Amino acid sequence: MKKLLIIGCLLCVSVWIACRQQNSQSNADQVKALQLQQIAQADTSLKTLRNLVQEGVSADKLQKAFKQARLDYKKAEFLVEYYTPVTAKSINGAPIPAMDDNDQHRIDLPEGFQVIEPLLFPAYNAANKTELLKQLDITIPSFKRLKQLTENQELADAQIFDAMRMEVFRIITQGITGFDAPIAQNSMEEAAASLSTLNQVLTFYKTAVEEKDPSLYGELNSLISRSSRYLINHRDFNGFDRMAFILNYGNPLSVTLLKTSSALGINKFPEIRGLNANAKTLFDQNVFNADYYTASYDDHSSPAKIALGKRLFFDPILSGTGTRTCGSCHQPAKAFTDGLVKSESIDGKKQIRRNTPTLLNAGLQPALFYDNRVAYLEDQATDVINNKDEMHGSLPDAVNRLGKKKDYVAMFNKAYPKAKSAVNEYNLRNALGSYIRSLNSLNAPFDKFMRGDRTQLTATEVSGFNLFMGKAKCATCHFAPLFNGTVPPDFRNIETEVIGVPSKLGKPGIDSDKGKYELRKLPLYLYAFRTPTVRNIAFTGPYMHNGVFTTLEQVVDFYNKGGGLSAGADLPNLTLPFDKLNLTPKEEKDIVAFLKKLTDNSAGTGD
Repeated sequence: MKKLLIIGCLLCVSVWIACRQQNSQSNADQVKALQLQQIAQADTSLKTLRNLVQEGVSADKLQKAFKQARLDYKKAEFLVEYYTPVTAKSINGAPIPAMDDNDQHRIDLPEGFQVIEPLLFPAYNAANKTELLKQLDITIPSFKRLKQLTENQELADAQIFDAMRMEVFRIITQGITGFDAPIAQNSMEEAAASLSTLNQVLTFYKTAVEEKDPSLYGELNSLISRSSRYLINHRDFNGFDRMAFILNYGNPLSVTLLKTSSALGINKFPEIRGLNANAKTLFDQNVFNADYYTASYDDHSSPAKIALGKRLFFDPILSGTGTRTCGSCHQPAKAFTDGLVKSESIDGKKQIRRNTPTLLNAGLQPALFYDNRVAYLEDQATDVINNKDEMHGSLPDAVNRLGKKKDYVAMFNKAYPKAKSAVNEYNLRNALGSYIRSLNSLNAPFDKFMRGDRTQLTATEVSGFNLFMGKAKCATCHFAPLFNGTVPPDFRNIETEVIGVPSKLGKPGIDSDKGKYELRKLPLYLYAFRTPTVRNIAFTGPYMHNGVFTTLEQVVDFYNKGGGLSAGADLPNLTLPFDKLNLTPKEEKDIVAFLKKLTDNSAGTGD
């Protein structure tokens, strides 16, 4: 009898476990069914737009149909971007040509909503009908491909919740900035559409969430609903209070989604990411991991590597003449720049080619130098040490000298205990890279404000942030919260831009430096440069790769007047919007005031 009772209990437990597993699987299946339904609706809406174009209906009806099609796509976006990013790029990628990832001699022409948008907005010209139909015919098949990929994709609860949080981060950093709706300016409605899907997805998990925490589902449901209403009720693009949205809705939403996934026990992501998987918000301390941007696990930083790298950084032993250190041009007191238009060459006979960029947060980007010519800080160190104008050094010679110094040998052995001969070229480079990766600067007054200290920013500075993220369009290239070109929310890629930097202040004509084009002779790279960070920008002038601007006011004025085009840069590959920003003098001052609150120069200074 006792044996039968035990067997019966075991059977009940097995059935309970099986039911739980089936329920968990059914949740993901329901999400997948919803996703397929939304893809089909977006496909239908785009085809409807094509039919209307063919029929020759009014411009108002075409614009309305376009907005509806992209609203429908936005409802599916969170999983499209997460599971099928290549197809997402085809449907809603940036409207500029790009190099093919598999063939560096091939250029992929842009396609999708962002190419279609300027054919319809701000005003539709019937002369564009043929081109518009062509672009629609290019884009529509992407939805068929997306449907096929989604049908074959196995969804998992952990990834679904992760994708929802990534979508919240995408809304904060791209959606409300107008990144992918720069002309139609339908950004707030599109963000609300994305949130509406998150609410639908959560209904599938309602029972499971309420079992863990009876109040949590209601809290999350209410928060998403209120977030959506705020977006819909404040849809004016230039007037939208982005700071209020982030603080009152975006941040709480990402926190509560993480809390929910934790309650369900499904937020386990052991892999290293640029943005930590358990980051509560984008603005918390220590949410970025510079080790993600290394070539291998062995390259990850350690206190011993950082200490060695710091000593090497300030030691002239690495230069060929024994007179210059890395710190000669990257001075801690000047946010690891030198305050010069361009540094002098090591022999003092000429200027180095480009302005010295800051090293603060340099470890939080997947490509380096103004032309993105290397991917890792180790390779950057090689380039600079070997450069005859900068360090005029030799790695083999530096290793030879270091190997003769007992204190250095001891530091290398401590930093690289598994190495047979720790004093070698690669470890030297890795130590320097480790030190630079430690130079994280994400504790400015702005960051403290975002974390709850409302005394850190004035109303003027908050206004500047809202302008930076909206009307001034700064954040469509300098993405929050790093405020560089590393693209959120996965922070895997970094952008280059062609803005037409003038050669001299107040005079027509662009700088002769061809930028990334000199590495690969592709037309889209002509005068292209990496988007630098504007963190610590109050310390890092003069500005631009050639140091042409000496003040922040000059920089903001340059963009306000339309950038390079207004300065005579008639380039077919300009990536900067050509229109003037129409900022008032007060608005320009507000932006400068905000930029100065991105100052955190404590890293590497001992403060």
